Amino acid sequence: MTNDPLVERMRQFGTTIFTEMSALAVRTGSINLGQGFPDTDGPAEMLAAAADALRSGANQYPPLPGIPALRAAITAHEERFWGLTRDPDSEVVVTAGATEAVAAAILGLCDAGDEVVCFEPYYDSYAASITLAGAVRRPVTLRPGPDGRYRFDEAALRAAFGPRTRLVLLNSPHNPTGKVFTRTELELIATLCQEHDAYAVTDEVYEHLVFTDAPEPHVPLASLPGMRDRTLRISSAGKTFSCTGWKVGWATGPAPLVATVQRVKQFLTFVNAGPLQPAVAVALALPDDYFTGFRAGLQARRDRLVIGLTEAGFTVLPSEGTYFITADITPLGGTDGADFCRSLPERCGVVAVPTQVFYDHREAGRHLIRFAFCKRQEVIDEAAQRLTKLGRVT
Repeated sequence: MTNDPLVERMRQFGTTIFTEMSALAVRTGSINLGQGFPDTDGPAEMLAAAADALRSGANQYPPLPGIPALRAAITAHEERFWGLTRDPDSEVVVTAGATEAVAAAILGLCDAGDEVVCFEPYYDSYAASITLAGAVRRPVTLRPGPDGRYRFDEAALRAAFGPRTRLVLLNSPHNPTGKVFTRTELELIATLCQEHDAYAVTDEVYEHLVFTDAPEPHVPLASLPGMRDRTLRISSAGKTFSCTGWKVGWATGPAPLVATVQRVKQFLTFVNAGPLQPAVAVALALPDDYFTGFRAGLQARRDRLVIGLTEAGFTVLPSEGTYFITADITPLGGTDGADFCRSLPERCGVVAVPTQVFYDHREAGRHLIRFAFCKRQEVIDEAAQRLTKLGRVT
């Protein structure tokens, strides 16, 4: 018997970079700006609702699609913010975070040999889910333009589509780049989906975290002409409500696509987060000032980190949304982001994540690293102060 029983197709996937770098932060006592989790709790109303649910008997299996109150809240939320009308009984399924929703969608929609068009750098679970399905990635590279904003080449996107294209996997606002796809870019994606009769799976967990200086607001792909009936829209509570450990996500879309996710989910987790689902329903109905205030607080922390990174000697690329900002290590003498990030804790007591691990074409991101700014202001300031050591050393 082999010493490595792992099947061949999964051997390319080792321990995730988030696990590695977070462990490094703990081991060295460094400030962790690598993994994207806040260091504060979510809104008080949501936490109180969770406590009430725990004490009032909501601790057993919820319904497979999610409790009715949460499904109703999700549909009301989509209509309120994005003008999308859903049937809460057939067009919503609650999942164990957006990660499960993405995995279930790909596993349910793709056969072996089907092709998935995606944009790199990509969240690492995308590649793993595509591989688990036996499908094939067709990545289109996002590259910084002269103004630092990430763009893709239209010809490259068109070339990624072909007779085996089954779906497009789109993340906007985009992790790790902070890019918000423009309406023009989305219209091109929509056109190609319709020309090739492909589905779209959209990861929109940062839907409320688009900053006021972004060139354009967030536009759900499902809202564009011809896309409602071929798009599965995914979001979650974790990022918007600072509860990443709850793992409460959802998928919405036409009933056949939602049913596909549900049929796979039942054999992954079956159900999840029974006592937390009522609390997420409460959070989704919070007034507008919660969402605008949360965004404003993150934008202020982004701006503080930008100043700190710039003063430390990085070239900082614009972040239009999300929890993240990317920086070029070249001005500091760096040539390999993984080596740079592994040495960073010893050099200055800060942890970041190399973005090259999120590319098929790793050279495109070898000089870039990602920092998370979803931390308390004093943590951001301390990290910025520590990073100034880099300029003195190099």
